[in-house]
Amino acid sequence: MSHPKLKVDRTIHGAVLLAALVPAFADAQAVSADANPNAWRYSLSVYGYLPNFGGQFDAPTSPGGPNLAFNAGQVADTQKFSFSGSFGVHNGRWGAFSDVLYLNLAGDKPYSRDFSLGSGPIPLNSAADLSVGLKGSVWTLGGEYRVISEPVLTLDLLAGARMFAMQPTMRWNVLGDAGSLQPVTRVGGTSSTETQWDGIFGLKGRYAMGSNGRWSLPFYFDAGTGQSHLTYQAAAGVSYSYSSIELTAMWRYLSYDMKSGGPVDNLRFNGPMVGATVRW
Repeated sequence: MSHPKLKVDRTIHGAVLLAALVPAFADAQAVSADANPNAWRYSLSVYGYLPNFGGQFDAPTSPGGPNLAFNAGQVADTQKFSFSGSFGVHNGRWGAFSDVLYLNLAGDKPYSRDFSLGSGPIPLNSAADLSVGLKGSVWTLGGEYRVISEPVLTLDLLAGARMFAMQPTMRWNVLGDAGSLQPVTRVGGTSSTETQWDGIFGLKGRYAMGSNGRWSLPFYFDAGTGQSHLTYQAAAGVSYSYSSIELTAMWRYLSYDMKSGGPVDNLRFNGPMVGATVRW
């Protein structure tokens, strides 16, 4: 069977991101000036992530048959598992980071009419049991250069690459009048795999609050292209540092617009993510 085509609803689904974002986002770094600016500094972060994703799965029901499509945001309301871990290193104004995010999202909707079958409307007495899933790993890595280093504000420019390895799946069972759909293809499913590599550029930093600098507002943005047409991330939130540990909550949005010809058209993620960073 042909690969599914995933078209993501451009409307953001769900509340979006309480998150402790990786050194790529919040980079557990002291806001105040370092007494030894040329010393090597390291950070290790672990996060739990609860993203939603929206979009439209689109797959042929058979070779040459009509496409069955549905909005993933109306079906995928269950998260199985997700995890994020990252590592960062700094020396003076220079730094580097690596972040890995694993996603396993799924959902189902029985007796739904929120689907299309071919180019025309579905018959009035049609319905379908729908199921959707998406497994994937997002790996971001890059280098940083600090352009502003003040007690109140730090700002880094960054450049690197992002890999997205994904496996979208869809299942269906069409009930009632299936129009031109043949009986043998009323029940079916499809799965595919794809890996995208993109170069990214962006900036990140934080603004310190209060006299002791324990509270701060981290922010992050990147955008890039390569095997995808466009990918970007944006995040902002709040963090609290105590000794060598930092806790962070942020709002994150991850977007992919794929080039034509692949199994995925575009994709959006958003959801809560919280965690902790240890630095030394």
